[in-house]
Amino acid sequence: MSARSDVLIVGAGLAGLCCARELVGEGVETRLLEASDAVGGRVRTDRLDGFLLDRGFQILLTAYPECRRMLDYAALDLKPFYPGARVRFDGSFYRVADPTRAPLDAVAGAFSPIGTLGDKLAILRVRQRAREGALDDLFARPETTTLDALRGHGFSDAMIERFFRPFLGGIFLEKELQTSSRMFEFVFRMLSEGDNALPATGMAAIPDQLAGKLPAGTIRFGTPVREAGPGRVVLESGEALEAAAVVVAVEGPAAARLTGRTPAPESCAQTCVYFAAERAPFEGREIVLDGDNRGPITNLAVVSNVAPGYAPAGAHLIAAVAVGDPGLDDAALTSAMAAQATDWFGNDVAKWRRLRVYRITHALPAQRPPALVVARRPVRLEDGLFVCGDHRDTASIQGAMESGRRAAQAVVEALRR
Repeated sequence: MSARSDVLIVGAGLAGLCCARELVGEGVETRLLEASDAVGGRVRTDRLDGFLLDRGFQILLTAYPECRRMLDYAALDLKPFYPGARVRFDGSFYRVADPTRAPLDAVAGAFSPIGTLGDKLAILRVRQRAREGALDDLFARPETTTLDALRGHGFSDAMIERFFRPFLGGIFLEKELQTSSRMFEFVFRMLSEGDNALPATGMAAIPDQLAGKLPAGTIRFGTPVREAGPGRVVLESGEALEAAAVVVAVEGPAAARLTGRTPAPESCAQTCVYFAAERAPFEGREIVLDGDNRGPITNLAVVSNVAPGYAPAGAHLIAAVAVGDPGLDDAALTSAMAAQATDWFGNDVAKWRRLRVYRITHALPAQRPPALVVARRPVRLEDGLFVCGDHRDTASIQGAMESGRRAAQAVVEALRR
């Protein structure tokens, strides 16, 4: 390698941490510059009154290949969700279960009004198709929107409106289902091959574990960057730092602003309201979906039913999620969500206490066609300047982490020339 082989990484989110791990493993002197006081980026967990509040409702899909490669799942003490969902429609709840993981529940719900028997059989066909071939093969298939793909697979309007719109809308953070069909098949494969889970001590355990493998002093906190270019960054303080290579590992809009060399992706937003309750409104580990599509709640989970450590003894934590920005202030949004939850669960909702409202303007980059015509977008912008993040791959934890590894590999290759 060149004698000048140090690398500056801007951002200690998942992409930046994975990039740093790879570079350190290759013997490259690496420094991470993080504007905030902790690692994680959008994957952070706050503590409030004994509760663990992830910054926006998030779930780890354990089948993500990069997570399996980089993370120690046993140490994370993962707590799985039920493989299916509870759908609220027309005044009643109906369970939609994964037919291969919860076959008895799937049979029991085969004739529910959420979809036809043909819809349940179509789920098996889509599941089989999503699991065929290598994972990369999914991204070589014809690309359309998720909505058009669902219709093409023969799903009824009832199944699309009552299940897929709130379910996939909550994953993609857009309810029009305009996300790439390639992303839909990728997510469907991940859902069929692993669990949806939470670390016992919050989603922040993921970046904390990644950071814990870095040498002491690698990360410099409280260091916001104003500008990033080839081999050079300028801090907000005006201090200039130089290196053989700079990797910008921040979310898409920030990467566009710092480098001026990459377009800002369209953003998908999430609004999450956490409630404390003395009693859980139900005992299961399912996510509840708004099959009526009335809102403002798109999906709701009793997080402490899944991971008890998220709430103190004698209490429960409830996460209510609205896709996008509902256009209501905190008080009005809380009132509207409470009214919807009361319709679902009864008058005990009046005893719920709002803990915190999270409004994440850029929770995910939008991935409408042709966003994934090239699923792995270039991480080298020019000599000495690289970029990574979920805006360079799939809009997911997998995409963020994989892009970090790809950026590190590109840097090492450049330094060895």
